[in-house]
Amino acid sequence: MNTDRLRQRLREIYGPSGEAWLPQVASLAAHAAGAGGVKAPAWDERDAVLIAYGDHVRAGGERPLRALRAFLARHRFEELFSTVHLLPFFPHSSDDGFSVIDYTSVDPALGDWDDIRDLRQAFDLMFDLVLNHVSQHSRWFQDYLQGREPYARYFHEVDPAADLSAVARPRSLPLLTEFATSRGPRQLWTTFSADQVDLNFAEPQVLLEMADVLLQYVHRGARIIRLDAIAYLWKQIGTACIHLPQTHAVVKFFRELLALAAPQTLLLTETNVPHAENISYFGDGDEAQMVYQFSLPPLLLDAWLNEDARPLMRWLAELAPAPQGSTFFNFTASHDGIGVRPLEGLVSAERFRRLADLIRERGGLVSTRHGPDGRDLPYELNITYFDALTEPAGRDTDLQVRRFLASQALMLALRGIPGVYLSSLWGAGNDLAGVEQSGQARRINRRKFPRDELDRALAQPESREARVLAGYRRLLATRRRQPAFHPDAEQSVPQDVPPWLVAVLRVSRDQRQRILTLVNVSGQRQSWRLPAGFECCPARELIAGRVWPQAACVELDPYQPLWLESAS
Repeated sequence: MNTDRLRQRLREIYGPSGEAWLPQVASLAAHAAGAGGVKAPAWDERDAVLIAYGDHVRAGGERPLRALRAFLARHRFEELFSTVHLLPFFPHSSDDGFSVIDYTSVDPALGDWDDIRDLRQAFDLMFDLVLNHVSQHSRWFQDYLQGREPYARYFHEVDPAADLSAVARPRSLPLLTEFATSRGPRQLWTTFSADQVDLNFAEPQVLLEMADVLLQYVHRGARIIRLDAIAYLWKQIGTACIHLPQTHAVVKFFRELLALAAPQTLLLTETNVPHAENISYFGDGDEAQMVYQFSLPPLLLDAWLNEDARPLMRWLAELAPAPQGSTFFNFTASHDGIGVRPLEGLVSAERFRRLADLIRERGGLVSTRHGPDGRDLPYELNITYFDALTEPAGRDTDLQVRRFLASQALMLALRGIPGVYLSSLWGAGNDLAGVEQSGQARRINRRKFPRDELDRALAQPESREARVLAGYRRLLATRRRQPAFHPDAEQSVPQDVPPWLVAVLRVSRDQRQRILTLVNVSGQRQSWRLPAGFECCPARELIAGRVWPQAACVELDPYQPLWLESAS
């Protein structure tokens, strides 16, 4: 086993002293080698990720993980999705799983490792490595409070007089929290909440602990590891404490560790920041293999709500391909809100404010963060994606369903791997009761659904839920049969596109298939002259599955998506 690159990464993180930890790291890698199976092709057009909580679907006294597995099987979702991103299923104390008490146990309220293994029989799995922070109720933190070694060095003690004004803040909350320890009161770094205490990665033992957890997840069946809140990992007072070189070096370290122990395992970084900062986690092809396309959800909303796709089209035209061996993770909705920092520099301040106002009109909330000058600035929009696209007084269910599915048709057509939040499959609405009961804005999109209620709604063909699922199923089933939708297939956008239109061309890697995605983002019927190569020969419209007649122009109904395949 060649550990030279691991040695290099340890030196990048800790300087020359980092080499002293190489034998322990190498031992972890050697022990785990081969745990994830044989290296397979990284991805293809059949890949799509379903994002779900372990208790997203509930069924009486049945274990939630078993209820989820039964629901996915009943609706044959294994025919549509290759992977399930199972959101944190560990014992936790807050943030719906992201304040972890025990990294290596399954919350008994959800099930056990056998239930995870059963889910793995039908899907690849994605797990979250929640590595920036840990619950104040964890054993690590409780041992810290008692001054026990090595845990006494696992957390950031900060002098209250320290100048922290340069620190980038993702929340409008205090950065430090006071805790009573056996050595007296201490101020500790808590980026996200008082319950989530940041880990001190300047202590090599913390990195070693997380490397062990990472490899245990691989052993338990994780094909993709999501590095949660990775951007804030390294702290250095006097800096912004975001995207520091040591943070990137830690990502590279994990990449090298997996290359030795489990080369089939992929890293996905979660960095909800402006686009240029976000894609920095590709590194030079030596960091994450996958990066969230965080600018897509708010840009798409901006286009639909303004009936003007020009900012979205400009961004698509300028979007550079991911490095070789890397790809984007495309999505519109997840368990979190819709981040708006990735809109910075892409839309005007006026449109930025208008987007927040339109979300409030639709029953959503706007969460804030502390800006550099101490003012509160919008950080994320808390709303379900279906309700975000719905007119406040909209009574035309057919129009609302078409508008939502059009947005998803575009997301699914873009270069990269798509991720779909389970609630989006039936067009879930805002859970305002959940927000009121919990006091947490993110609960608006984290409702857990009784299985019998879902089954009844989905069994009624004219219900909103059934219509959304039927349309989504058609899109997903069609997409996975198209070589031009391979994550690595070429992507470009035509020139001189009118404001109401989104147009994206995908070309398969063997050049044999070309798919032109067109979406009318307006509420009016529109026409557009097709680009060269599509107007001169018959095409097939893939979503409806029909031959598209030879014509120089195409007519699109309000919010209509088309996937036009040109004849070879």
